[in-house]
Amino acid sequence: MTIDKAIILSAGKGSRLLPLTESRPKCLIELSGRTLLEWQLDALAANGIEDVTIVTGFRADLVDEVAETRNGVRTLFNPFYHVADNLGSVWMARERFDRDTLLLNGDTLVSPELVARVLAEASAPISVTVDEKPEYDADDMKVLRRDGRLLRIGKTLAADQCNAESIGLLAFRGAGRQIFIEAVEEIMHTPAGTASWYLKVIDSLADKNEIGTVSIVGQEWAEVDFPADVDAARALTARWARRF
Repeated sequence: MTIDKAIILSAGKGSRLLPLTESRPKCLIELSGRTLLEWQLDALAANGIEDVTIVTGFRADLVDEVAETRNGVRTLFNPFYHVADNLGSVWMARERFDRDTLLLNGDTLVSPELVARVLAEASAPISVTVDEKPEYDADDMKVLRRDGRLLRIGKTLAADQCNAESIGLLAFRGAGRQIFIEAVEEIMHTPAGTASWYLKVIDSLADKNEIGTVSIVGQEWAEVDFPADVDAARALTARWARRF
């Protein structure tokens, strides 16, 4: 079944991008005439995905204004954004996983072609989109995979034992949605829940469940997390602006 729904996690302020994020969330940073969020929505819409839930937090009112200009796009406020990590945002959106769904980090810039590849190749109940590079650093969400299956994922994994990185885009099909949400609820019932990333849940599921990976090597994407990332993202979107 074709995935026609997405959830974008955009609750955080993006403190590492100050002063750009002093009065707006980083999903609203301008990149070549559009905000990061608008680039995401356009890439999804180009693939038939217009049913989008944006989980908001810091300056939710500004994100609401963008959502109001798009048919099918709605927001969901996370009142715990200032004390919880992104697992809290997933928990807030747990009822939105009512059919096959993409889950996208609010700071991941993706092209329509990349989204198309994920939709075409994400066949496992849970699929993690990955890229590859010669070396991985401490801030990378590192992945160990074998024969297309994810074995481990996390920032603290030894770089020399990993062979990919997560870009912050996942696909959930069929039973994968329930497996994921049940694990999210279990961790959220522990003291560590609000301080956890949702990919910690994926790592915990990898031993007993088939977590697939989709390689997007050769596709264009960017993570906007540090000031230098903004310049790179603007250069990338300047090229995209001539195409879509």
